[in-house]
Amino acid sequence: MGKTLLKKVWDLHTVRPLSTGQTQLFIGLHLIHEVTTPQAFDMLRARGIGVAFPERTFGTTDHIIPTLDQTRPFQDTLAEAMLSALERNCAEYNIPLWNLDSENQGIVHVIGPELGLTQPGMTIACGDSHTSTHGALGAVAFGIGTSQVRDVLASQSLAFEPLKVRRIAVNGTLGNGVFAKDVILEIIHRLGVQGGVGHAYEYGGTAVDAMSIEERLTMCNMSIAGGARVGYVNPDQTTFDYLRGRRFAPQGDAFDRAVSWWRSIASDADADYDDVVEIAAAEIEPRVTWGINPGQSVGVSERIPATGDAGTNGAVAEALDFMGLVGGAPIMGTRIDVAFVGSCTNSRLSDLREAARIAKGRRVASHVKALVVPGSRAVLAAAEREGLDQVFREAGFEWRGAGCSRCLAMNPDRLEGNQLCASSSNRNFKGRQGSPTGRTLLMSPAMVAAAALAGEVVDVRDAL
Repeated sequence: MGKTLLKKVWDLHTVRPLSTGQTQLFIGLHLIHEVTTPQAFDMLRARGIGVAFPERTFGTTDHIIPTLDQTRPFQDTLAEAMLSALERNCAEYNIPLWNLDSENQGIVHVIGPELGLTQPGMTIACGDSHTSTHGALGAVAFGIGTSQVRDVLASQSLAFEPLKVRRIAVNGTLGNGVFAKDVILEIIHRLGVQGGVGHAYEYGGTAVDAMSIEERLTMCNMSIAGGARVGYVNPDQTTFDYLRGRRFAPQGDAFDRAVSWWRSIASDADADYDDVVEIAAAEIEPRVTWGINPGQSVGVSERIPATGDAGTNGAVAEALDFMGLVGGAPIMGTRIDVAFVGSCTNSRLSDLREAARIAKGRRVASHVKALVVPGSRAVLAAAEREGLDQVFREAGFEWRGAGCSRCLAMNPDRLEGNQLCASSSNRNFKGRQGSPTGRTLLMSPAMVAAAALAGEVVDVRDAL
């Protein structure tokens, strides 16, 4: 039998098998930010250990930075302390840092691909759960915790449990108004938020093959929301065309040689999978979460589950109680207070274009606070060159600087009270967007824009 991409990359990066049954893997690329690194560097100093391969680590600032007033020092003293620590640590250990004054600054999972740091066949680690994003380019990427950040800095390797591989094939053509965000929400709904535990998800099929890299990034980003440790798409011509000419990608003849190797790292046609799931693209419609985890979603034309529905349990009652929604009611027509287009899931140029297509020539509902936050300085600049910022401003959206913003709200962009937010981000947990009672409906950027204009959840296909 042939091998999967995961198996090939795993074998190539194996330092040694461990007595625990784990594998020590070499990490080719380490990405860091201001939140999960201060303690990691302090632990190194406490042990008198340096950074083993500083040239394989790159830093950016994204999680805690304000997207409106970025004057230093920040008003939030903890945020200022975190960024100051990252600045000191990167300077001390000679690690490149793209700070607020850099044109390369942005959300770590946005700038990695756009700079060409993320490449097929790599192992990548970052102290952020959504590191699976980078699998869109055929990498094996792990989100890790602070102690593991320390371990990568010290040894450039980590210990991992072996993973099974589930191939998820989405075949056919997606309907108008159906995006990659809807596909991954459908997958998580079908397989569950724990369905991928112990697995890597390999996404494929004709619908995935037809996706752009930015769409694939959205899908791989939310693999962790389905319980998978890793999510990836096999590298193909779309991958190679995307990487050509990017700053850290191979150049000239070296790029052609790299493409030859990248092709070989893709899963073999006769690869052996632990499980295969097939989904018809035509069955997927725009989706909206109604609950408190990403698996609790419905198609926009469907009704919110009722506690008495077959197959439901106490989790439904808990979610409905927190969300203040009525089981059995249509999801369409749910009134929103806030609309947010952004996050490492959906803040790239194509995401902003789709949202702007809906917003152009229209106005945000009077009771809705709407904001658009590009994922990087490069995305922001490109959007402004196209005039997308003006489209949003004229429609009543706030146009902000690059950062994580209201996705996790470790910055001033937070919900207040029990506000209900239509969000293009990746998690709808209790308190995720900054208020303990704040509520989140996950959907595509186009759906967020449509909701902002209507003041309630609507079907973006009608707007199109």
